[in-house]
Amino acid sequence: MARLSDASTQTQTTIPAVLPGVHPILRKNARAHCYKDGTKTPEQLISDVFRNRVESIDHDQCDAGDEDAFFVADLGEVYRQHIRWKMNLKRVKPFYAIKCNPDPQVVRLLAELGTGFDCASKNEIQQVLDMGIDPSRIIYAQPCKTKSYVRYAAKMGVRKMTFDNPDELYKTKQFFPEAELFLRIATDDTSSLCRLSLKFGASLDCTRSLLELAKQLGLNVVGVSFHVGSGASDPNAFLKAVRDSRAVFDQASEVGFSMAILDVGGGFCSDLFEPMACVLSQALDDYFPPNIRVIGEPGRYYVASAFTLACNVIARRTIEDATTQTSAYMLYLNDGIYGNFTSIMFDHQHPVPRILRCGKRFLHGSEASEKYGTGPATVYSIWGPTCDGIDLIVEKAEFPEVIDIGDWIYFEEMGGLYTLALFLVLLNREFPLKPMVRVAYTKCSATRFNGFTDNHEVLYVSSEPGAAALLGFD
Repeated sequence: MARLSDASTQTQTTIPAVLPGVHPILRKNARAHCYKDGTKTPEQLISDVFRNRVESIDHDQCDAGDEDAFFVADLGEVYRQHIRWKMNLKRVKPFYAIKCNPDPQVVRLLAELGTGFDCASKNEIQQVLDMGIDPSRIIYAQPCKTKSYVRYAAKMGVRKMTFDNPDELYKTKQFFPEAELFLRIATDDTSSLCRLSLKFGASLDCTRSLLELAKQLGLNVVGVSFHVGSGASDPNAFLKAVRDSRAVFDQASEVGFSMAILDVGGGFCSDLFEPMACVLSQALDDYFPPNIRVIGEPGRYYVASAFTLACNVIARRTIEDATTQTSAYMLYLNDGIYGNFTSIMFDHQHPVPRILRCGKRFLHGSEASEKYGTGPATVYSIWGPTCDGIDLIVEKAEFPEVIDIGDWIYFEEMGGLYTLALFLVLLNREFPLKPMVRVAYTKCSATRFNGFTDNHEVLYVSSEPGAAALLGFD
């Protein structure tokens, strides 16, 4: 199969409709139905797919698994986010962070749009390469790598990789001296949901010594990288990081390196994207001349809003309050924090439940105050299906409808949540943990706890003709 080179959006589609090289766990999750309709709004298109799917299920007679939770993914939203990026960050070439969402159709679309890819593990690199994407479009953005994975990167020609400590330089010298290295520096990520500089990144007081060691070892340091943390909320974090990067570029020049690339990492929030992009673009223009190439590593920015998850109410408990003579309910869904809601624990997310179908009423896109009902609000807590007491999705939600077994709840903005569960499975395949470990980093607790499966169907749609054409949707 011909590789997809580092080209523009004019690249010919060479990825097959069936993706034989995708990791088995991804191939299993890629059972898809594709739709497009340029005459409908994205919400109408998604709503039609939801309606067709849930109304086709007879809960009293369907086969086991037919009523499992499932996703509707609008790849047109990924397409729109890419155009938005290109309009606001003209200097920054995106290298999509596979760890955020390794969905094969998302990767296919972004490959056709000409992005690069940020891979943090051997499996992620393999997935991208197996889809026919050229290794020059990958950065191995993991400052602390397994030795055998460094050898694998060298064998596959993935030259760009990061480091932040002396031992990593010695490792690179031994196994991949031809690598193109990025010195990752620490940042002020106190305003981020997930603070990555607690784990990765060299402080400015040791960057010069690292550059001098790299020079002594005959290694090629081509740039600086940083990451302001996932879910960053302070645009000025980019300003300080760019300013610090300029200082390291100057150190590198004094040591004898001619750096040419700056990697501004990820942390881009869709809600704050324009102000973040404005601050970052101005900082880049102020501190780096046009001849310096700039790349970034957006993840959830691309996919969070593209995926919507539908869950079935599999059980219900009634909680009576004798004092107020009112009832509340505990709802149990067929997905939870050991599945597609892992980011409740890991990423401090608060998914918002909405009613998809209640009885015979289909309510996608309805607001509770307008169309759900007219009675007093009923209080619910929403739980996952496992026997673990921490498997709580929503502590309190109110709807003026009485939700019953067999009804459906949906959650928007699940593109990042969906894949963290999948990522943890892939992560555990690379770094196996003992199955008796109870924390949610294990394969068992990520997606197989109590035997509940991660085999969730994805129904793909495209609300953008451009995305549909690139993917070959009929």
